[in-house]
Amino acid sequence: MTNRIRLTLRASISDPRRDHLKNTMIAVVGMAVLAGCGASFPVPAQKLSDAESAHRSARELGADKKTAAQLNLKLAEEEIAKAKVQLAAGENRQADFTLLRAKADAELALTLAREHDAKGETVKVVETTDAANKAKATGAQ
Repeated sequence: MTNRIRLTLRASISDPRRDHLKNTMIAVVGMAVLAGCGASFPVPAQKLSDAESAHRSARELGADKKTAAQLNLKLAEEEIAKAKVQLAAGENRQADFTLLRAKADAELALTLAREHDAKGETVKVVETTDAANKAKATGAQ
């Protein structure tokens, strides 16, 4: 009977080493589960497509020939290439952020190219108007 009481007492008294080991194992398993969930960042396929589309649009509008837009177009090109390397390495989260920058740079290049074209058109209109006004003034005298 005394052996049974000792076993019962021993089972009910907690061992600090055993509790620490149990808590450590729970923490390690919990961290492994969380790390596994965090590692499964989805492939940013749509963002890659968006960045490539913006880059293609800027190039078609002639951003590679307009000095103000050339740098941003080159940056977008390099960032898209970097994102493809990151995707191949399974670094989807980093690729996601790189593609955001690439799209922004490509859109800026596109906007700068449009601005360049708009300024050119404005200069032509002003010159045409000035020429018409001069012709009108000389014709009226």
